[in-house]
Amino acid sequence: MKILVVGSGGREHAIVKKLSQSVHAPQILVAPGNPGIEAMATCLDVASDDIDGLVGLAKEQVVDWVFVGPEVPLSMGLVDRLGEAGIPALGPMQSAARLESSKAFSKNIMARYDIPTAGYSIFTNLDELLVYLSECPIPVVVKASGLAAGKGAVVCMTREEAFSAARQMLGDDKIFGSAGDEVVVEEFLQGEEASIFVLCDGARYVLLPSAQDHKRLRDGDQGPNTGGMGAYSPAPCVTPAVLASVCQNIVEPTLRAMEQEGCPYKGILYVGIMLTKTGPKVIEFNCRLGDPETQCILPILEADLVDLCQAALAGRLGDVHVPAPRKASAIVVLAAEGYPGSIRKGRKITGIDAANELEGVQVLHAGTSLDPEGNLVSSGGRVLGVVGIGDGLQQAVDHAYCGVGAVSFEGMQHRTDIAARGLAMQIGSRLTP
Repeated sequence: MKILVVGSGGREHAIVKKLSQSVHAPQILVAPGNPGIEAMATCLDVASDDIDGLVGLAKEQVVDWVFVGPEVPLSMGLVDRLGEAGIPALGPMQSAARLESSKAFSKNIMARYDIPTAGYSIFTNLDELLVYLSECPIPVVVKASGLAAGKGAVVCMTREEAFSAARQMLGDDKIFGSAGDEVVVEEFLQGEEASIFVLCDGARYVLLPSAQDHKRLRDGDQGPNTGGMGAYSPAPCVTPAVLASVCQNIVEPTLRAMEQEGCPYKGILYVGIMLTKTGPKVIEFNCRLGDPETQCILPILEADLVDLCQAALAGRLGDVHVPAPRKASAIVVLAAEGYPGSIRKGRKITGIDAANELEGVQVLHAGTSLDPEGNLVSSGGRVLGVVGIGDGLQQAVDHAYCGVGAVSFEGMQHRTDIAARGLAMQIGSRLTP
């Protein structure tokens, strides 16, 4: 069996690692991949947004199927193009990928089919947006409708912050480019946030482990928003009752809605939820595995990922059962100096081999490359993810930070409180009679 994985980050490293552990022992190709992935798969120099190149590569290599990692090729219609070439691909078609690529489309679907989410309004005109923001309740969330690498949502605690976010998106700054041509303003939801991952075949689905991630750069959820500084799985706040509610009120209605809209959803659906006083509500949908959540949910997934993917591709998920995870995991992201702003690249990285030798630790590459002398160096904002796996969340966190202590590069920054809220929640639940 020959599988092509599209992507180059930590998420794809985790996907390749899990696929390589399958009993089917597949041959794995990755486009474009990264230095960490090269140890277990063949990396080919085709960019993840080169749709023609990826289709040509899949045909030339006669792959059995394709696993699309990032959102951009999904939004560009890679799955459609592969299908036209007779090549199965795990991921939604372009029309279904609008659940992520257009927040306006996503919100309108939820409103039309009574799927619980925050109240919202949509704007394309700056003056109209500013008038609305001068009158609406504060705090409020201002979101670029299009793809913005996980950084397009601004939680505005003051009216001045809301005005600033609006001007940055729809004004002359255009910080998100065309992704901000349409802006969604949402009511501010309060509660615990969590990530639910669902593998769908168009009508049926299976649940993958839940997770919680950390978006802010610094400890205590301070500092600027990032693509994610860490995560842990499973999420203690996602109880069986919460999962049942999410499935009944969100996942199943969404799948029915997409089928009725003529774009049945196949692939991985990420449901970002807020656990409000009135029940779970959707914050956003993503059309692929999250990053960095993937790096901690796949190591504890109690299933063969190749089998799961093939069942989804064949429409057989009704016959599949995925057991609840027996282990816990946590990932600490090691970011470059300057991230999430202008970053310093080319910093030599040491200690990865030592970290990988530690019990319950695996290091996944996200933004790395080789310099002309063959040294591993930083090449992106989020450089590495150090994953800890344990019998419980505390052990997983301890293992992760042991791994962090072994790795070094100049300017390295990371949070020291990954999973603190989850651990506090576990303690609280044990103390509650």
